[in-house]
Amino acid sequence: MGEKISEIFGTDVFNETVMQERLPKATFKALKKTMENGDDLDPQIADVVASVMKDWAIEKGATHYSHWFQPMTGVTAEKHDAFIAPASEGKIIMEFSGKELIKGEPDASSFPSGGLRATFEARGYTAWDCTSPAFVKEDAAGVTLCIPTAFCSYTGDALDKKTPLLRSMEAINRETVRALHMFGKNDVTHVSCSVGPEQEYFLVDHESYMKRADLRFTGRTLFGAVPPKGQEMDDHYFGAIKERVASFMSELNHELWKLGVYAKTQHNEAAPAQHELAPIYSLANTAVDHNQITMDLMKKVAKRHGLECLLHEKPFKGVNGSGKHNNWSIITNTGENLMKPGKKPNENTQFLFFLAAVMKAVDDHALLLRYSASNPGNDLRLGAAEAPPAIISIFLGEQLSDIVEQVINNGKATDFKKNSYMNIGVHTLPEIKKDATDRNRTSPFAFTGNKFEFRSVASSLSVAGPNTVLNTIVADVLSEYCDELEKYAGTKDFEDEVMKLIRREFKAHERIIFNGNGYAEEWVKEAERRGLPNEVSVVGATKALLEKSTVETFERQHVLNKAELEARAEISYEIYSKTLNIEARTMLEMYAKLFAPAVIKFEKELAEAIGSIRNVSDKIDTSVETELLEKISLKLKEARLAEDKLEKALEEAVSAENAKCQAEAFNNKVFPAMETLRKPVDELEMLVGKDYWPVPTYGDLLYEI
Repeated sequence: MGEKISEIFGTDVFNETVMQERLPKATFKALKKTMENGDDLDPQIADVVASVMKDWAIEKGATHYSHWFQPMTGVTAEKHDAFIAPASEGKIIMEFSGKELIKGEPDASSFPSGGLRATFEARGYTAWDCTSPAFVKEDAAGVTLCIPTAFCSYTGDALDKKTPLLRSMEAINRETVRALHMFGKNDVTHVSCSVGPEQEYFLVDHESYMKRADLRFTGRTLFGAVPPKGQEMDDHYFGAIKERVASFMSELNHELWKLGVYAKTQHNEAAPAQHELAPIYSLANTAVDHNQITMDLMKKVAKRHGLECLLHEKPFKGVNGSGKHNNWSIITNTGENLMKPGKKPNENTQFLFFLAAVMKAVDDHALLLRYSASNPGNDLRLGAAEAPPAIISIFLGEQLSDIVEQVINNGKATDFKKNSYMNIGVHTLPEIKKDATDRNRTSPFAFTGNKFEFRSVASSLSVAGPNTVLNTIVADVLSEYCDELEKYAGTKDFEDEVMKLIRREFKAHERIIFNGNGYAEEWVKEAERRGLPNEVSVVGATKALLEKSTVETFERQHVLNKAELEARAEISYEIYSKTLNIEARTMLEMYAKLFAPAVIKFEKELAEAIGSIRNVSDKIDTSVETELLEKISLKLKEARLAEDKLEKALEEAVSAENAKCQAEAFNNKVFPAMETLRKPVDELEMLVGKDYWPVPTYGDLLYEI
């Protein structure tokens, strides 16, 4: 690699530095106003930007441009157009206009729309998102200029994940600035949400991956016995990174840094073959784009190293799954982090005001947050003694919980638990300043000093959804608070009225605070007593999209209308059903074409061996061999009955009358039938000789790189 990070960072990005260097001053100033204040973009400005962007990209080797967007498939999409235009005498010229920069027209009929678009109604539009910088990427197709865009239908409905995110960012900006002006912070003109999504993933050998249809078709192993060694020794977590993995990480960092992604931390995670990459926080919109780029590059770079990157939430049963911790805070244009308690948090009324807003938002919309963080794979991970439970709660820690209690009991907090120093007991080691509270890895929504860490988010999921929900629900609460308090702004009564509101809200939403062990059975019972939802499936959580409170909140904040929410519910049901349908069909095919024939072959040769032994002498004891044969035969019969049960459940689910009923049938009938088939097959793996087993085992996959 050899190059300095500072020299390569952002070299493939049409960022502000490049724009300032290349654009005329007036053009750059106008574009900057659009980016920061949301001013309308002058088409003439767009023409200048497009021309300069094209020249920059061509210098980088680009031949094509693409409107890069994020449909509701959860992955990115792009259509490549060459810069060429016909000229006289059969020649061409390289052109790229402001119109082509601002608007594209991809076919909208084949993307998930949830009924917003009929199949025969194909027109959709992509619109340039100038708040996220364009970039070039190089692959087998050559070099392409990628322009981040929003994606909407002919009717203006959002067909993607970026449009609602941008709307939610406007909402929380509007309501937060409004609130801060009440507190006398009139110099604040804009706020943004800062997001840092930590990304967990697995790496397995490519050749072994290709031998497993379940990994290729579904991203997870549908069969597999637990190996003799899993993660119980805790030796993989933060352990020395293996050479092959380190080589992958090095190239991945290099590629990410060129694209302006703030890749910061890399390490081995808890499970064998599991790893994590964490970036520095950035603007929510940019963070979402960067995370999509990161996931895409992880897969591409892995292949170059003879590896496969698995982003599924639970690729291996019996070991930790993968999540994506979404670190979220609100930052003002003056540089203030509104989630930072300050040196005297008990006296920081502004911080307590925003804390109350977050508590109310999370409590009132707990099921919606649960939905926003999940997909079918995350159902296998949440609450599995490795990830937060499906119950949404907030961890505040000792210091803030004590302040909340003081405010509830006395109307104000007169003191706070101070940070202390830790003496490790070795003279050559310095005293370490402790944080105000310990961490809680079992909490789905934890305060971690100056931000909230939404730990439930699925590893393969776009973080646009969770952040859209967070921004919207907090913005709506802030709007409600401002309606109540604005009449007191600038008066001597303001402080008292704010504290009255904070006390009332702390008391009303204290139930959402839980600092204990989220894995404990006692917490499930306690959460039920408190009235907190515990929806273990994304199918059940999807109903939150259609609740009256959700519709009213999202429409008030102009983020999503009722039709757009209904469409997303429909898509959620469809994705769940399609995912389980693919998994079930893959299981049936693997069992019928791989496992059953392999077991029968082993049975046949074992039976022949028993017969041969008896032919030699009837005095030789073959009871062990016979017992093994009988055990295998019984398990094979059990698997055959389970196969029949799964086929019937699948047939019933596919014929369900609507998307919701179909998803429920897959969840309630197909998924249990899949587990029933898996059990005897996994047990057969432990009985049949390894040379006969037709796919790489967990031991092969988890420990061969």
